[in-house]
Amino acid sequence: MHNTRVIGSGLAAAILAIFALPAGAQSFKVQCPTHTSLHPLVNASGQTGQPNSTLPNPHIKCQQISGGDGFATMGDGTQTYMFSFGPLSGLADIVKGLPGTEQASVFNQNNLDSSGTALEVVKIGAPYPGYNFNGAIGLVPDVEANNGSGVAGAPLNGHVDPRLVMDVGVLNGNIPAPMIAIDEGDELFLTLTNVGMVMRPDLFEQHTVHFHGYPNASAYYDGVPDASIAINIGGSFTYYYLAPEAGTYMWHCHISPPEHLQMGMVGQLYVRPRQDAVPAGASLYAQLTDDQSDVFKKCDSTDLLCSVQLPPVNSVPRVATQQYAYDDGDGSTAYDVEYPIQMHGFDPNFHFVGMTFNPESFADNKDKYFLLNGRSYPDTVNPAALSTQATDGTPHFSQPLNTVINIPVGKKALLRFSDLNVTEFHTLASLGIKMHVVGLNARLLRDQDGNNMDYYTNSITLGGGETIDVILDATGKTAGQKFYLYTPQLDHLSNDAENFGGMMTEVNICTSVDVTTKQCSI
Repeated sequence: MHNTRVIGSGLAAAILAIFALPAGAQSFKVQCPTHTSLHPLVNASGQTGQPNSTLPNPHIKCQQISGGDGFATMGDGTQTYMFSFGPLSGLADIVKGLPGTEQASVFNQNNLDSSGTALEVVKIGAPYPGYNFNGAIGLVPDVEANNGSGVAGAPLNGHVDPRLVMDVGVLNGNIPAPMIAIDEGDELFLTLTNVGMVMRPDLFEQHTVHFHGYPNASAYYDGVPDASIAINIGGSFTYYYLAPEAGTYMWHCHISPPEHLQMGMVGQLYVRPRQDAVPAGASLYAQLTDDQSDVFKKCDSTDLLCSVQLPPVNSVPRVATQQYAYDDGDGSTAYDVEYPIQMHGFDPNFHFVGMTFNPESFADNKDKYFLLNGRSYPDTVNPAALSTQATDGTPHFSQPLNTVINIPVGKKALLRFSDLNVTEFHTLASLGIKMHVVGLNARLLRDQDGNNMDYYTNSITLGGGETIDVILDATGKTAGQKFYLYTPQLDHLSNDAENFGGMMTEVNICTSVDVTTKQCSI
């Protein structure tokens, strides 16, 4: 299916006219440096400070998102209007259910071909099968910086073509919002571009990104408008964050939070631990203490980048085939495959009113749709990216992330749960395969003396703004077995009607699982 957008000559032009953005007046920009003082250029071996260190540092990660609106399809077939964030970079990864966070070498791709014509892939809002463009949408050579002498030789310095951004960003909202994933010590440059509300041209809504639960957050980049700034329609802003601690977090818009969260402006974010980068067979403790002059390895009581305690001196060697949820040092959070799962719910009447007029009534707000990664059962186990036809007549991948959990026999799966419901608590139960809870609210469950406080259970309960890390162990299970992860709250097992599943998904025991596609082989 190759769906070429017709919006470029029609709806986008109308939107640009509404927003009154004459040539040169728009303020869309992106930012993704190849190196910083903390992360210098590297050579082919990844080393810094060498004469041939000319390559972008892989510890600088970048992402571009749009703030606007869109539609999603519920389990009962209802098309629901949303305020939403959409992808403007990493589109090929996002449509496969992966994070859209990219290294500078991928993010900084020219959107024009050698003749100066826009690439076909950046004119498409709903990527077709085989789509492989992960660069920043709209990034083109800055002719003005080239003294107006044409595209040839003009630099890629963050200048973007607003028409390309509008072509892809308008009505391209995702639920959940595009996923962000970085490593401990990474520098994150996240650009939010406000493309406006097509269905609500009367609203001049600002948007922000609030990194919920992030430690040591700079107020200026934390998205709370009274302490930082808000992004107007037709503008962009790049948030910066140095990731100091591993864990499962979340992010959302902080403009009128009850309304914008209820309408769908919620996303997933997680930070992988330094332990993942420890060489196979090496000790985490040794890696963190061998070179105290290295700011990214140093870890003691005075280090802001490592505010948790050191792992045990007798840290177990890292297993090459495993990843870790936290810097545990003892392998207690080891896993083989991971699944981010966002719990969410909303009131369909609130969304309908949100598409027609303001103000909405919060007093009568009652959630009736309950979702895992923006879907309800059986859509949760559909491996395909779900698309919804919007008012521009083209399909958009509104719900790219499924929630089917495939675990290889004898292996472990990490479930990264985040709850961004603004009105209700959510409970999920697992029968037949125990939940091993290892982290809560982006903190390893361990006391100040280093004792493990992890526990086993068959259900978890989260309120809005909470996260929890759970490991499912398939040891002793047989390939072909199926279990269910579901809510025992019966009204949360329907979507505004009987016989349509809400918060439920399947856990499959497989002979093997592809770590990238998560496909199950039995």
